[in-house]
Amino acid sequence: MTTTQEHTTLTVHDPQRASHLLMLEFGDRKDFDDPKLEYRRLFSELLGTFFLVLVAAGGGILHGEGQISLAAAVVAPGLMVLGIILFMGGISGAHLNPAVSLAFAVRGDFPWKRVPGYIIVQLVGATLACLFLLAVFGNIQHLGATLPGPGYKDWQAFLMEVVLTAGLLSVILGTASAAQNVGAIGALGVGGYIALAGLWSAPVSGTSMNPARSFGPALVSGDWTAYWVYVAGPLLGAAIAVGCAVILRGRGGDPIAHAAGSGVLDPGDLEQKAKLSKDIDAGKLVPPGLDPTSPGKDSEP
Repeated sequence: MTTTQEHTTLTVHDPQRASHLLMLEFGDRKDFDDPKLEYRRLFSELLGTFFLVLVAAGGGILHGEGQISLAAAVVAPGLMVLGIILFMGGISGAHLNPAVSLAFAVRGDFPWKRVPGYIIVQLVGATLACLFLLAVFGNIQHLGATLPGPGYKDWQAFLMEVVLTAGLLSVILGTASAAQNVGAIGALGVGGYIALAGLWSAPVSGTSMNPARSFGPALVSGDWTAYWVYVAGPLLGAAIAVGCAVILRGRGGDPIAHAAGSGVLDPGDLEQKAKLSKDIDAGKLVPPGLDPTSPGKDSEP
């Protein structure tokens, strides 16, 4: 029996083990929606945002001190987000960003009543990260704050943040399962985009794309220079991304939109879309474009 045949046999004849392995990576949608576990999700967002801002702002400090290159400083946050999505995306969805939580809510994939809690702990996580950096390095290099680069005005940084965030949220909305950033594909897509955006745009705006990432250094360092750029820019960019998602995938918050976001876009194939949506909500993995009713593909044993 070949390796491929062995894998197929495992998938078909050992569904419990396959389901367990998938749940480790993707989490359980019931847990994500269970009100009793909101404390777990909020702690997950706080912890994840702490690590993201620790790396992003810490990299900014060390680059400003001439100890690491700009490329290292901007790639590091992308790699951190990749890791965060893999280890806690199934718990809280790994939003890590008020603009992301708001975009999911506007799409109808995330309850509005949960948005304030997510945003508050994201801001707290960012602040704690910068307090840690303050204790380690002191109040230097604006604690890694995102600021318009030398020779660039606020409006130029603002436009850059709008476009960059629109791209980031488009990647997130296109790879997420409802309101959750989960799985290797989402981790690579989102982490890779953050690194790529920083490699070419950091000299202009600092490549924040995240009001929480900019909030922590501004609050702890006391430097609110151009902070409006890093609130208004990402929020407008998120709104543009939601509009693009409506055009590309239709309105969110319904089974057909969930299925369309997973790659099943044949107009009229409603039964397949509905089944795929149920598989997603049940925590099962269905690769984009895969017909879940085909033999030997995680369907009937």
